[in-house]
Amino acid sequence: MERRELFSFLSSSVKEAAEKNKNETVIIRPPYFNDADAFVTECQNCEAQCATLCQEQIIFIGEDKTPYLDFSKRGCTYCDECATACPSDVLLVANKRKIFADIVINQDKCLSWQGVMCFSCKDPCLEDAIDFKAMFMPEINGKCTSCGFCISRCPADAIDIQKVNE
Repeated sequence: MERRELFSFLSSSVKEAAEKNKNETVIIRPPYFNDADAFVTECQNCEAQCATLCQEQIIFIGEDKTPYLDFSKRGCTYCDECATACPSDVLLVANKRKIFADIVINQDKCLSWQGVMCFSCKDPCLEDAIDFKAMFMPEINGKCTSCGFCISRCPADAIDIQKVNE
């Protein structure tokens, strides 16, 4: 194998892996539901008031006509508006709880973990859920509500969201 072939192979492998990860979309639901199956059965005839009234504009309606959260620009303030607006009671204020997701800092991508002083994730955190060991090495602590505000603020795209079982 020649050098050019080797680099072409490695380059295509990296591109394929990135494309695969891009296609594996994590669907995160608003934090006010009790029954995940109700999204599929009840949201089909809805006019998406939850998305319309979301103050942060992070609720979107998927192709399957069910709501999901997108933290690419903002996070959830747990304002209750989506639950109040839900006509079919899929979302209820009485069911309010932490978003079913874990926020994880990718140490390989994180600027602070690489020795660059960066507090971009800590500044927007409403719950003070990010601790720093010394001046570097941020870690998510137990106060995290998975609101997602830190995700869009990270300049290195080093904060990942992982769905947990509902």
